[in-house]
Amino acid sequence: MKNKVVIITGASSGIGKSCALEFFKKGARLLLVARSKSKLIELTNYINEHGGDANYVVADVSQESDCINMIQQTIKIYGEIDILINNAGVSMRALLIDLDLKDFDKVMKVNFYGTLYCTKHALKHLLKNKGSVVGVSSIAGHKGLPARTAYSASKFAMTGFLEALRIENLKNDLHVLIASPGFTASSIREKAIDAYGAKQEKSPRNEKRMMSSESVAKHIVSAVENRKNSIVLTFQGKLLVLLNKFIPKIVDKLVFNSLSKEKNSPF
Repeated sequence: MKNKVVIITGASSGIGKSCALEFFKKGARLLLVARSKSKLIELTNYINEHGGDANYVVADVSQESDCINMIQQTIKIYGEIDILINNAGVSMRALLIDLDLKDFDKVMKVNFYGTLYCTKHALKHLLKNKGSVVGVSSIAGHKGLPARTAYSASKFAMTGFLEALRIENLKNDLHVLIASPGFTASSIREKAIDAYGAKQEKSPRNEKRMMSSESVAKHIVSAVENRKNSIVLTFQGKLLVLLNKFIPKIVDKLVFNSLSKEKNSPF
């Protein structure tokens, strides 16, 4: 990873921030992207003050023009791109019957179209360096989760898109990684959209029992170094994916029962 140019979206907190710090430890050059300018400045300054090489671009990945600018700025600063980490994402928790479709669209725009826009406009640079495209997906991209229809749809779409991209570039040595964390301790549930289109504010789950974002980042960086196609994280996540191949109806019931126990569950 030494001197590799890495773009990380959603870098201001959670898994994105942890990935930035992990790649920094490996000696990579970083272009950090998020909507929060103050948090980006804080993280960029920390990395640079500790001997790293980081720059930032304020961007909303749901806007294609922002993604184009992000890529242009990276080339202007570093002249190349080696790794793109599509991490920016938004969650939701509401029954479809109660959800306004504009909020469903918002989740799709950030999680799926954000990945599409960034990847499309970075692709020629990544192909030149035989680089890596990473999609930070979720267990929700392997198994649809109740009260998270938009989130699951966006992650399934991301998986299909990245798998197709990998296959069409088999002879171009493009590395494509789909990383699927289980429930991870981060701020994503606090910012999740509820049935009224507002932020959930409080996580309905016990964050202390989840895998840390730092641990997830270590797995992602290792998977990039080893050019793996996919990783599924946490024992629970791996078990769910395995069982769903053989006993999907039973897994449906197990998922329903587990998520129905969340605080203020909508079902």
